[in-house]
Amino acid sequence: MAEIEILPASADRFDDIEHALTGGGDGGSCWCQWWMLRAKDFDATTNDERRALLREDVAASPASGLVVYVDGTPVGWVKVSPRPEQPRLALTRNFHQSPEPFDDPAVWAITCFVVRREFRKQGLSERLLDAAVTHARTHGARVVEGYPVDTDATRASSNSLFHGALSTFVSAGFVEVARPTPSRPIVSLVLV
Repeated sequence: MAEIEILPASADRFDDIEHALTGGGDGGSCWCQWWMLRAKDFDATTNDERRALLREDVAASPASGLVVYVDGTPVGWVKVSPRPEQPRLALTRNFHQSPEPFDDPAVWAITCFVVRREFRKQGLSERLLDAAVTHARTHGARVVEGYPVDTDATRASSNSLFHGALSTFVSAGFVEVARPTPSRPIVSLVLV
C-alpha cells in the first residue's frame, strides 16, 4: 500500500510543486495563474513569469495550494484559497450566478487539480479535495466553492478535468447551487 501525504504548498517545496505540475496537462504552462490574472494579463505573461508568480503565491500564508505525495514523490496539486485572491473568478460571467458575494474572504474556491499522468485513476483527486476542504476550514472559510465539469453532460479528457469532476465534489458533500452552462455547475459546501 502506497503512503499518501498531503502538505501545504510553500516556497521551500517549490521544486516539489514544479514536479507535480509538469507531469501532464497544462500545469507546466499555466502555473496555476489562470484564475489569478485577467485574460489579457495572462496572455501577456510568459511561462517563466507565470512560474515566478506561482513562486510568490506559495510563499504567502496561508498556503494557496496543497501538494500530494505518494511514497515521498510529489505527484499532484490542488489550488484552494479565498475567492477574492483569485480575481478572475469575479470577472467570469458564468460564475456570477454564485449566491455568495465575490468580495467575501470567508468564501474559498477550489479551482485547479493536477495529477501526474502516471498517478491518475488512483483516487488522488478525492484525497486532494478532502484536504483542500480541511485546509480552507482550518483557515476560517465559511463556504468552499468549486466549478467542476459534469462528465454526465459532456465528454471530458483527463486533461480537461483540471477543474475537477462533479461526481467527486458531490461525493464529498458539495451541493449544486447554480448551473451557468450545461456541463459546468457551481457547487458549494457550507462549513459553519
